[in-house]
Amino acid sequence: MPQSPRRIVCLSAETVDTLYRLGAGDQVVGVSGFTTTPPEARKKPFVSAFTTIRYDVIESLKPDLIIGFSDLQSDALRELGRRGYQVLLTNQRTLRETFDTILLLGRIVEHAPEAERLVADLERQLDEARASARRLARRPKVYFEEWDEPLISAIAWVSELIEAAGGDDIFPALRRCANASERIVQPETVIERAPEIIIVSWCGKKADLDAIRARPGWQATPAVRANSVYALDSAYCLQPGPMLITEGLPRLCAIMQEWERTQRAAFQQTAGAL
Repeated sequence: MPQSPRRIVCLSAETVDTLYRLGAGDQVVGVSGFTTTPPEARKKPFVSAFTTIRYDVIESLKPDLIIGFSDLQSDALRELGRRGYQVLLTNQRTLRETFDTILLLGRIVEHAPEAERLVADLERQLDEARASARRLARRPKVYFEEWDEPLISAIAWVSELIEAAGGDDIFPALRRCANASERIVQPETVIERAPEIIIVSWCGKKADLDAIRARPGWQATPAVRANSVYALDSAYCLQPGPMLITEGLPRLCAIMQEWERTQRAAFQQTAGAL
């Protein structure tokens, strides 16, 4: 870009979070309605939900750059480009791509050193989680559910976070699928793979854990039998930005550690009864 943009509109929450962490929050003039971090960013005008775009608000803000995320926003970015705006669409799917996107944003807003430091810190936290996970006696089998109608399994970065925290995704091959429609799974297949932990995070909708436990046949899974069914805020695990590491990863690690404590207690109780 010929110069650093001074009026940036962000159509997704993780971009807002990243720019504020880099010290470029004053360059953000419009944000996604899903923005939660930092709290002061919510004082900026809302320009979008995710696929719903408020073109009139964007026009009033006179941005010199509009940043979107995901193929789901590609039509909106194309329309904004047609209207004469400078646009950037990122489509990160892995942790590495997420880190690279942070570095890219840092260069665009002329905060490259800050971006490099942020990524280095996120990588350090990821390495520490992996080292801690190696102390688990056994890696539990984990089913992560991104949506319930139909069932959609973990996107790549979530699958990677599960592994870093010490678990094994029961649908590891599906994380290579970029589109959610390619990660649809059948309830019977989940039962067959016998997850020991179930983690649910539905984007834009509160997870109903009771309904999950009551699904036909799911009572036979180790996860439901042991009540190892958890909900995670989608902001912590479905927005590919810094919060994947700072918020999502610690919560996943805590789930794995709680599962191991439960397994150890159950073993000791069984051994004591013999």
